[in-house]
Amino acid sequence: MELKILNNGDINAWDNYVEKHPEGTFFHLAAWQQVIKQAFGHNTFFYFVSDGGEICGVLPLCHVKSALFGNNLVSLPFAVYGGVLASNDEARKMLEAAALEKAKELSVDTIEYRNIKPQHSDWPSKDLYVTFQKEIDPDEEKNLSNIPRKQRAMVRKGIKAGLSSEIEYSTDRFYEAYAQSVHALGTPVFSKRYFDVLLQEFKNKVDVLTITKEGELIASVLNFYFRDQVLPFYGGGTAKARNVKGNDFMYWELMRLSCERGIKVFDYGRSKVGTGAYSFKKNWGFEPQPLSYEYVLVNAKQIPEVNPSNPKYAMFINIWKKLPYWSTKMIGPHIVKYVG
Repeated sequence: MELKILNNGDINAWDNYVEKHPEGTFFHLAAWQQVIKQAFGHNTFFYFVSDGGEICGVLPLCHVKSALFGNNLVSLPFAVYGGVLASNDEARKMLEAAALEKAKELSVDTIEYRNIKPQHSDWPSKDLYVTFQKEIDPDEEKNLSNIPRKQRAMVRKGIKAGLSSEIEYSTDRFYEAYAQSVHALGTPVFSKRYFDVLLQEFKNKVDVLTITKEGELIASVLNFYFRDQVLPFYGGGTAKARNVKGNDFMYWELMRLSCERGIKVFDYGRSKVGTGAYSFKKNWGFEPQPLSYEYVLVNAKQIPEVNPSNPKYAMFINIWKKLPYWSTKMIGPHIVKYVG
């Protein structure tokens, strides 16, 4: 068994392994290496283990270092899932040992593994996040009836408002809706280049669903596709979305279109327990599934808390909401690239 670093000649084999592994996710795919490099400029270390020429384990890692948010190795930043995929314990141990060696070389604070399921019960872990996944019924009407009554009423209001949808492969309208939405939340915005690179590197695995009313932008969401799953990952609505239930209609429309395409799982993604996003997803009838983010404390004495729930960032969030919208699009990308 050999430990190797991903190069261009290994990409197909890497992705085939991820696609077939029962715990593989969209965020384990090799294209993330180029996305992170082109959009953020961070160093990445995509390790894999080969046994007789066949891949038997992969670990995508990224080094994220800043004075404000710390110095960490993460699998994988800008993702909700990650960590080691391995076919056996020996491969897992080799990958974890490689990560620890790199962590010591870079003198990082921690290594963060964004596992879906626990891998090491004795490691420090964080239970801040849950994910929401649900099977899509082949029958469109059953999907609608499966949505709890109050939320279904919101969807029907969106339908009656005369909203239209369009699948597109441009981020122009999406970025405007997304940037307005995160500004209202007090969150720094990603650069438009990041989303353009996602579309470029993940051909046939990323699209945009945009909602309009009489040609006017209402809401938009950028979606990831992996195996038989759809993940609405980045989305937002304009100021007019609330009155016409634009976000409610948008997610229903994505579910409806996914049903037509034969997609079987709707992955609503990660949310922090107790937040508005958490409640919104539960209102759709999705049950939260805990995520097991595990850590190796290299130089740190405790798990870092880089999230909006940390009181340390409360003042920053309040100030950010008050900044002129145009300025947040200029400043935001230089901050959020280090949050991960």
